[in-house]
Amino acid sequence: MSTLASPVDNSSPVAVNATLEPELSRWLWLVKWLLIVPHAIVLVFLWIGALFATIAAGFAILFTGRYPRGLFGFNLGVLRWTWRVAYYSYSALGTDRYPPFTLGPVPDYPARLDVDYPGELSRWLVLVKWWLLALPQYIVVGLLVGGFGPPYARVGLIGVLVLFAGVALLFGRRYPGGMFDLVMGGNRWALRVAAYAMLMTDRYPPFRLDQGGREPVERSFRVPDSD
Repeated sequence: MSTLASPVDNSSPVAVNATLEPELSRWLWLVKWLLIVPHAIVLVFLWIGALFATIAAGFAILFTGRYPRGLFGFNLGVLRWTWRVAYYSYSALGTDRYPPFTLGPVPDYPARLDVDYPGELSRWLVLVKWWLLALPQYIVVGLLVGGFGPPYARVGLIGVLVLFAGVALLFGRRYPGGMFDLVMGGNRWALRVAAYAMLMTDRYPPFRLDQGGREPVERSFRVPDSD
């Protein structure tokens, strides 16, 4: 008797989405480094808090197999805040809308990020995934974003692409679509690795440049065992 294949959702637990504004200022990107200073100051303290929250979450996972929801929500908020500032500034230049000062979700903002809250996490994996297993990912992310620290302060492949996009805006007031897709792919990769390093998921980030503003949804098919 034939069996039907059932779909299996293989999508990433880290969803990074963004909408490119159709009309961007030609010159505003030249002064965004100044405009984001208040955000940069706040984010320094938020990332210090995220470091301690991740350490505390690691101990909780080690003994209980669970990521405390309060700590998870805080770290998720830091990632969201960082992504909004990065998208506004020099990790994308995808919007001229000033980022809000909030850890919570802002559904109508052009840059959005979410991470599925995990169920039970591996207790032993927490000991090695953030430094040993993630090491190859750190090398790739270093090439993409130019090192470590807040995305808006890095220079790497993404920074070079964004610079070209800024020049295109300055002289043509148009953000090249193909360049935007590449920029999004690099940022999506980096943010997936960040969530993994913050112990928010056991799903290993794929070595794949998922381009475009919308998070791809992967679906494979599993054939159930026949009786």
